Amino acid sequence: MASERSRVLSGIQPSAGSFHLGNYLGAVRQWVALQDTHDAFYMLADLHAITVPQAPADLRANTRLAAAQILGAGLDPERCTLFVQSHVPEHAELGWVMNCLTGFGEAARMTQFKDKSAKQGTEGTSVGLFTYPVLQVADILLYQAHQVPVGEDQRQHIELTRDLAERFNGRYGETFTVPDAYILKETAKIYDLQEPANKMSKSASSVKGLINLMDEPKVTAKKVKSAVTDTDTVVRYDPVGKPGVSNLLGIYSNLTGASIAELEQKYDGKMYGALKTDLAEVVVDFVTPFRARTQEYLDDPETLDSILAKGAEKARTVAAETLAQVYDKVGFLPAKR
Repeated sequence: MASERSRVLSGIQPSAGSFHLGNYLGAVRQWVALQDTHDAFYMLADLHAITVPQAPADLRANTRLAAAQILGAGLDPERCTLFVQSHVPEHAELGWVMNCLTGFGEAARMTQFKDKSAKQGTEGTSVGLFTYPVLQVADILLYQAHQVPVGEDQRQHIELTRDLAERFNGRYGETFTVPDAYILKETAKIYDLQEPANKMSKSASSVKGLINLMDEPKVTAKKVKSAVTDTDTVVRYDPVGKPGVSNLLGIYSNLTGASIAELEQKYDGKMYGALKTDLAEVVVDFVTPFRARTQEYLDDPETLDSILAKGAEKARTVAAETLAQVYDKVGFLPAKR
């Protein structure tokens, strides 16, 4: 029974179009596994996406594309709850309550806000970007999540969530589950093919460094074969001395299950070209069926929208109950119907 399982909540912003391989290996693949062991809630975080400007038509299209890709990756709406954040208005409503419980200094200390605002400058930084960690708190607490699958860079936000849950519980009585971060020690770290010192990211300086899952397979193969390595010829895992080769080995290992040691032995005495050629084939073998499954959902928008509508209905059943408790405990006058 789902109620007997530990509940998890995680989300991804639908602001980037195609997922890249780092998104899949670092997050979505874990989601697929967790739906069989947990009561899993997964959201397309479109409210978070607008903390930076989005073209409305692009955001709408990217939200559908993100949903299709998540389903194409193996999420089953019968075994998890998949929904769009803005389809559940309780997120924004609880977000305001949690804003009023958060100290200005607490919000200002969030490392990711400081990094992002430093890049954008004061005039380019919205209040929404400042308070988005608090909305993230609301996202988690709405569903009484026990665990939150996140990367190490999000640990600080989970600590804020725990602090605010305990603060609310202490002030108003037991209301929220205090969640733990679910940080997988073996989460794959995938780096840019052209700048292997940097994580694979949509903000990369060159698109050649990204393995976009919705690219044509021949484009993907070319990117892998053009990946930066080094002037040596030995295929050896050495993230400091040989970051490019090590990144290729890491991708190969994560997609096939072969250990790094096995791969080093396989390519002992061979040149980098052999590794790249084989890896290109491995990646293409992965992305080809993924693209096909994703396209099936994109070609059937009625089914896709129905899945998201059912997911939002399931999510609101839980979220509305939590919000009703919160509104009662903070002293809001109930609306008469």
